Amino acid sequence: MTLNLSDPADIGLCPLRCQRLVDRLQSEVDGGRLPGAVVLVARRGRIGLLQAVGRLDPARPGPMPVDAIFRIFSMTKPLTSVAALMLMEQGRLLLSDPVERHLPEFRNARVAVERAGQVHLEPVARPATLQDLLRHTAGLTYEFSGQGAVRQLYRDHRLGVKDTGRDSAAWVQALAALPLMDPPGTVGEYSRATDVLGRVVEVVSGQTLGDFLAGQILQPLGMVDTGFRVPPAAHHRIAEPFAADPDGADLMPMPDPRRVPDMESGGGGLVSTARDYARFLQCLLGGGALDGVRLLGPRTVAYMTADHLGAIPARDTLLEPGEGFGLGFAVRTRAGESAVPGSVGTYYWSGMGGTSFFVDPAQQLLAVMMMQGINQRSYYRQQFRSLVYAALLD
Repeated sequence: MTLNLSDPADIGLCPLRCQRLVDRLQSEVDGGRLPGAVVLVARRGRIGLLQAVGRLDPARPGPMPVDAIFRIFSMTKPLTSVAALMLMEQGRLLLSDPVERHLPEFRNARVAVERAGQVHLEPVARPATLQDLLRHTAGLTYEFSGQGAVRQLYRDHRLGVKDTGRDSAAWVQALAALPLMDPPGTVGEYSRATDVLGRVVEVVSGQTLGDFLAGQILQPLGMVDTGFRVPPAAHHRIAEPFAADPDGADLMPMPDPRRVPDMESGGGGLVSTARDYARFLQCLLGGGALDGVRLLGPRTVAYMTADHLGAIPARDTLLEPGEGFGLGFAVRTRAGESAVPGSVGTYYWSGMGGTSFFVDPAQQLLAVMMMQGINQRSYYRQQFRSLVYAALLD
């Protein structure tokens, strides 16, 4: 079995610097800025660091366990993306397929163009494709990422509120009735595209997204604590955020993972643990296979982790300097430029609730940080990556 615990030095990690990472997080807990966290660093197929700090729930006594369950928000996206690529490998869809081939409600898509304070709807030059959904060039957006007529329509139609009695089919119907933010294929705009992709997986597979993920990815990989809800027997392991933001900012409400959601969000609905998610990442790092289970072919994984934006510009909410976007996550394309270390070919993503991961194939390295701190997520994500690279001995 891969991902067994190992002495850090045996896999090229400095034990003292691994401890420095843990101590740094503990100091953030002691300072009242971090409720708790679980960190996992693995290299060459073995875990060199698996540590928990702080409390599971800052409102109650009790330490954070290493098997704590976290809302991973957008770290759901890589799993949904792998599901779509598995269907591609089965010949059941093409990434060049127009979205409307599988979701006819998108056949009358129009683009909103603002001129002189007025919004005009114009036809698209070409329909969005499944590749556009995967790389966020489908003309969609997020309601919380700024102002403008289209984002306001998303807010008016409560597209960010999943528990309104709408399942994924009804949610997609509501989204498809609204205009696009940009012509498909012209701009990288981080968006609700992966929620739409999740619906495509449902239509093509004939299963709910949760059932497809469970049967084709989660159960085969032994990801026993990952899903769209936490069963009652595991409620005592749910990690919680602070009731009030430690920096005084507004807090976004966290979904309750104890209840069955109305919509299984392919873009942000899963919960998971550090060990579970590391098994998924190790599968990708291993070319699509783990412990005798193969999800994807190695060339498909290489294709997935390549930059798919090319010359397509990305709005600054999507990427850091020196990065592109693959099929489900950001990809480092150039050395330097970014404010955080990483080899060319490193891929990563994070969740709004505070979770993050990165995979560096050149170093045979993966790292996962699980926490529930919405407004502090960017700071800790960068700090975590810097401290992990500082621990590498070769």
